[in-house]
Amino acid sequence: MAQPQKVTDANASAEAEQSPEVREKVELARTFAFHLLKGIKQIGMYRHNEARFPEFLAKAQEAISAYTEKFGPLSLKVEQQNFTLHNEALFTEESSLPYKFFRDGIRQLIFRPGLPLEELVTLTLIALSEPERGAEDVLAQLWRAGMQQVEYVVVEGFSMEGANEDEVQVEVDKVVGYLYSRLQTNSDDFLRFARVSAEDLDAKLDGVEQIRGLVVGGRHATDDLKARLQKDITEEENARLFPKLVGAVFQVVEGGVDDAVLLEEIFLQLLDMLLLQDDFGTVNQIVLKLRALSQRADGGDDLARLLSSFLHKMGEEQRLSRVGESLKTTRAKQPQDVTRYLQALGVDSVLPLLNVLETIELPENRALLCDVLGGFARDLPEPFVARLLSDRPQTVRDMVYILEKSNHPDRVKMFAQVLKSPNLVVKLEVLQIIGRGRTAEARRIIYDALNDSVSQVRMLAAKLLPEFDRDKAFPDLVKLVRDPGWDKKTSDEKAAVYAAIGATNLPAALSMMQQLLAVKPSLLNKRRVMEDKFLAIHGLGGAGSIQSYKLLQAVVEDKSQPLDVLTAARKAMYQTRKALFGDSALPEETT
Repeated sequence: MAQPQKVTDANASAEAEQSPEVREKVELARTFAFHLLKGIKQIGMYRHNEARFPEFLAKAQEAISAYTEKFGPLSLKVEQQNFTLHNEALFTEESSLPYKFFRDGIRQLIFRPGLPLEELVTLTLIALSEPERGAEDVLAQLWRAGMQQVEYVVVEGFSMEGANEDEVQVEVDKVVGYLYSRLQTNSDDFLRFARVSAEDLDAKLDGVEQIRGLVVGGRHATDDLKARLQKDITEEENARLFPKLVGAVFQVVEGGVDDAVLLEEIFLQLLDMLLLQDDFGTVNQIVLKLRALSQRADGGDDLARLLSSFLHKMGEEQRLSRVGESLKTTRAKQPQDVTRYLQALGVDSVLPLLNVLETIELPENRALLCDVLGGFARDLPEPFVARLLSDRPQTVRDMVYILEKSNHPDRVKMFAQVLKSPNLVVKLEVLQIIGRGRTAEARRIIYDALNDSVSQVRMLAAKLLPEFDRDKAFPDLVKLVRDPGWDKKTSDEKAAVYAAIGATNLPAALSMMQQLLAVKPSLLNKRRVMEDKFLAIHGLGGAGSIQSYKLLQAVVEDKSQPLDVLTAARKAMYQTRKALFGDSALPEETT
C-alpha cells in the first residue's frame, strides 16, 4: 500500500534541529494529510456512492485519532497551498484543498480528540463543495454543520477612516497578547475565548492611547488594477451572494412558514432583484427547487400554490419588459438560462412575449425568443396567425418561423394568408416554406400560385411544383405553355416554366425538348422556332440528368444547328456536367 512520502533533503536539516516530539507530531500529521488526500481522490471517483464515503476516510480518521490520543488537539495552520504544523508542510503534493479554506479567511483548523468519522466526512464534503457554482461558501457550511470536534479560526480585515493612504500605523501587540492568553487554558470551556467583555479590554489595554506602530508601505495601485479588482469583486458578489441568499430563503421555507403572503412577497422581491442582475440561472434554480418541494407529501399544496404564483409573476408584462430590455441590444451571456426562464412561463405570457419580440433588435436574440414561442404556437396559434398580415415584414417572417417550428397540423393553411401580402420578399419566403411541406394542401397552394399576379411568384411556384408529384406536375406545366396568354409572358418566366418541365425528368418531357430542337426554322417562323429551341435548352438544363446531358451533347455535335443554339447548348451542357460530377468537370469552352 502507498505510504506518505518522506520529507525532502531540503527540509532534513531543519527537522534535525527539532525535538523528537515535534518530529513525531509532524510525521503523524503528514500521515493524516496523506490518507485525507487519498480519501478525497476516492470520493471524487465514486462521487455518487455516498455510502462508501466513511470507508474512504477511515484511514484518515485512524491517523488523526493516533495523533490526538498521544498529543491532544491537532492545530493546523492554513496557508494558500498547504497545511503546516510547526512550520512544516504536511502535503507532499499540490492540492487545492487548503486554498478553499484560506480564501474564506480561515487561518487555523483545530481537530480535537474523539473526532467521529461522520464529522470528518462532513468536513471533507464541505471542502469539496463548489461555491462558484452555486453552493454556499465554506464558512456558512461550517457554521451550519455545527461540528463538535472541529474548530476553525477566521481572520477578518479592517480599515481605519481618515488614515493616510501612504502609510498606516498599527500597534496591536497588547490586543493580540490578551486574546492569545484567553486561548491558553486547560479548561473544558473552549468557548471562553469568545466571551470578551469591554471591561476586560479596558483592564488589559490600560495605557494604550492609540493603535499605531506598524508601517505598511508600497506602490500605489494603478487605475487599471483598481478597475480589474472592482470587476472581480462584482463578479464574485454576483456569483456567490445571490445563491447564498436563495439558499437562506429556502432554509426558511423548509423550516416551515405560516404566513404564505409574507413568503410570496419574499420570493417576489427576490425575483425582481435577480432580474435586475440578469441572473436568469438563479431564477431557474428557484423554480426547480419549488417544483421539487411542491411534490412532497407534507405541505406540498402550499408550495404548489407558491410555485404557481411565482411562475405567474415571472410572466407578468413589466417583468417580461425587463427581460426585453436585457435582450434588446445586448447578446445574452447565458442564452440557455434565458430560454429555460421563458419556457417555464404559461400561455398567458404569449401576448407580452410577442410585444417584447417587436422591440428586440439582435437577430440571435429574436431567434431565441421565436424558438420559445414555437412551443406555445401549437396549442395557441391564434395570436401568431393574426400577425401574419402585419405591415412589418420582419414580424411576418417571425410568425412564419414560429408556426413552422410549432409543427401545427394546419400551419400550411395559415401560411396561405401571407400570399395575400403586398410584400414580395415575404411572399417568396413563405412560398419556399410551403414548398417544404410535401402535403396535398401545400401542393394545392403552390398550384394556385401559378396564377398569381406577380411573375416572380409564378416562377417560384413553377420551380416548386415538380418537387411534389412529377407525373401531375408535367401536364399542369404544359397547360401553361399552351395557354393563350403564354406569348405575353416574359422570357425569364418562360425559361423558368421550361426548366420546371425538364425538372420532372419524365420521358415525355425530354421527348418534348428533343422535338423542339429538331424543328428546322423557315423564313416565316424562324423567330418562333429559335425561341422554342432556347427554351428547350433551358428545359434540358433544368433536368440535370445523364439523359439530358446526352441530349445536350448531341445538340452541340449537330453542326446544322444555328450558332447561337450551339453556344447556349454548350453552356448548358457544361453546367449540367458540373452539377452531376462536381468541380472536376471540365471548364466551359469558349467559341
